[in-house]
Formats: sequence, structure tokens, C-alpha cells
Amino acid sequence: MLSHKTKRKFSKILSFGIIWTLLGLLFMFIEQTAVLGAGITQKEAISLNFQVFLFATVAVFLVGCFVGYLELTFLNKLFIKKTFYKKVLFKLVFYLVLFSAIMMVLYPIASSIELRIPLFSGEIWQRYLDFLVSTVHMSTMVQLSASLFFSLIYTEISDNLGHSVLRNFIIGKYHRPKEEHRIFLFTDMKDSTAIAEQLGTKMYFLFLRDYYKSLEDAIIQFGGDVYQYIGDEIVITWEFNVGLQNNNCLHTFFEMKNALRHKSDFFLKTYGFAPKFKGGMHFGEVTTGEIGALKKEIVFSGDVLNTTARIQSACNTFKTDFLVSDSLIKKLNIDENFVITEIGEVTLRGKDASLSLVKVEQVKQEFLL
Repeated sequence: MLSHKTKRKFSKILSFGIIWTLLGLLFMFIEQTAVLGAGITQKEAISLNFQVFLFATVAVFLVGCFVGYLELTFLNKLFIKKTFYKKVLFKLVFYLVLFSAIMMVLYPIASSIELRIPLFSGEIWQRYLDFLVSTVHMSTMVQLSASLFFSLIYTEISDNLGHSVLRNFIIGKYHRPKEEHRIFLFTDMKDSTAIAEQLGTKMYFLFLRDYYKSLEDAIIQFGGDVYQYIGDEIVITWEFNVGLQNNNCLHTFFEMKNALRHKSDFFLKTYGFAPKFKGGMHFGEVTTGEIGALKKEIVFSGDVLNTTARIQSACNTFKTDFLVSDSLIKKLNIDENFVITEIGEVTLRGKDASLSLVKVEQVKQEFLL
């Protein structure tokens, strides 16, 4: 089975393929309508028949997926420190050069299919040279630029909102509020106030950014989504079945711990502090939906969020890094990787009813991604 990280990456790449295909079909329709309506014929333009249409659709989809793959594995990392407009500008130049080379391959193939003559015949390549200096070529480059621009805008919005959030907005999954069971993990950095005072606002911001980045792979690998960043706190959520599967929700917490241990030298060298955190975990029913007028968000509403926040706060009382509701532990298939210590019934701050809690520790300290 594919890992959650691979599925997430595949989903993002597929989104690029879909965007490129839809825009390609739109441009193809507009161009063919304009040419046929005006009665224009250009020898450089490839006539549209079923075989050419099928080839063009598949080719555009694959090119879109290729762009998505490059974005996720190479270009995003290369331009991560650039401002938004510089990212888009540099990437446009890179892709236009790249696609000029790709077009040198695809155009002769499409011509060969249309004319039913060998690919390496002189007529095919003379047609390609004519194409390079034609308005058809200019139109193609404009279409490529538009597809690139929209897909690059998409990836920037996706990075800022979260891929799953953007996808749910587009498909309207939570346009009408719906009830669902979810698992939540609230984490809180230890000694964050003292660290912030000593680093100052700018350095503390950079410290937080590196802290969040160090934890993201562990969250993705085990099927979690970041719901909110609240100062130095992170709220992570899972669909109920995903969080239960293979104890994903528990493994996430401890792999986040491992990730920070592996990066401790970097943090000490760069900032003088190695971040640590504590967490509380619980599950329950929430109502999920789009909310907001000036700024829309997908929001989870339910007592489970307040309860989970209180569980996390109780870590200091019981001198532990990780507290979990006993009701959630009973839903999981606890194996030899974890040690469960009962805390018992606890009345949480601001809550009338008590809740049974357990302390969870990991026996196996290294869980490889």
C-alpha cells in the first residue's frame, strides 16, 4: 500500500495534470472555434481529428503531471526563499525554456500522426521550422504561459491554505456543515515565552518557522493534517479511521519528537535553543463547515477541541509530555511499541465532568519514516 506521504504527493501531482488538461481543452476549443468561424487555414496549425485530440489531451495531462513533479521535488525547494512574484517569474522562464525543448519533440509527433508520414521525413521538420516563426507558435507559448501561471498560483495557494483544505473548498465538501468523527492532537512548545524573550521577535519567528518545518514530514507520513498554528501551538487532526489505522495518531507524536531530536544540533547552533513540546490527544464528534464572510475557513466546531486543549494543559500537572484520553486508547490496537500508564479520572480545568486519562510513552525510540 502507498504511504500517506506518497498519496499526498500523488494527489498534488494529479491536480497539476487536471488543471493543465482543463485549460488545454479550453484553449483548444477557443482556437478551433476562432479558426473555423473565420475560415482561416494555416499550414503550421495541426488539424484536429480524434487521434490528434486524444494525443494532445494525454500529452497535456502528462506535461501537467511533469510540472507538478518538478514543483514538488525540485523547484519549490530551489525558490523557497524567493518572494511570490520572483518565484512565479523565475519559474515561468525556466518552464518556457523547458517546454520549448518539449515542443520540439511533441510537435513533430503530432504532425506525423496527422499527415500519416514518417516522423523523420523532411516535410515534418520543415513544417516544424515554419511553426517556430508562425502566429500559431506565439499562440501556443501564450497558452503554455497561462497554464503555467494558473498552476503556479494554484500551488502557492495550496501551500498557504493546505492541499486538503483547498481541495475541499473546490469540491465543496464542507459547503454544507457535516458531522464527523475526528482525532485531535494539541501540541505546545515548552518554555516558549522564555525563548521568545531571549531571541527577539524576528529571530523567534524564524525559530518557529524552522520548528514547524521540522515536524511536517512526521505529520504527513501518518495521515495527519495541520488544522491551525496558534503561536507555538499546533493543532493536528485525522479522519477517525485514518488516525486509528496502525496507531497513526500515536506514531505521529513520537515521530515528531524524533524529528526534533535529529535537528537539535541545527537548532542549538542556529538559535541556541533546542525546541521540545508536550501534547494532548482526544477524539469525538465535530461539526465541520465553511465559515466566514471576509475570509472563509473550514472550521471544526465541538467540545472535543476544548477538551483536547485541556488535556494538553494537564501535562504539566502530571509531569509528562503526552496525555491521551482513555476512551481513545481503548479504540486503538496498542502494541509492544507503547507503554500505557493510567492516570485515572481527572477533572480538567473549565470542565464539569471528569475524564479518564493515560500517559503514553514509546518503547521503540526510533520509528523510521
